[in-house]
Amino acid sequence: MAKTSAKTIARQKRVKRIRKNVVGTTERPRLRVFKSAKHIYAQIIDDSKGTTLCAASSLVGEVSHAEEKGKIGQANKVGLLLAEQAKSKGVLTVVFDRGGYIYHGRVKALSEGAREGGLVF
Repeated sequence: MAKTSAKTIARQKRVKRIRKNVVGTTERPRLRVFKSAKHIYAQIIDDSKGTTLCAASSLVGEVSHAEEKGKIGQANKVGLLLAEQAKSKGVLTVVFDRGGYIYHGRVKALSEGAREGGLVF
């Protein structure tokens, strides 16, 4: 049985609290962020259909082999890549789900990169 830290449990409670209000629709899907110690992941989800429209992470070759060495720079690149994929699928506006993390550092960099890429939220 795996042990879960108090920090993880508190974040999971925040996620549940946030998800009561943040819902992705077909017109305006949800941009969800998850970060681990080394990487950051983002996906755009249509909650009405229960499908993931597109996803990007710092593990993708374009981002992992980029000139950006720091995690914040990589998060910005992930946001740009996700916005590019979303625009190709016809998604222009999203609702931002920060995943229980506070809005600074890598989460903020990812959202700014997505905005630079053309997403509106």
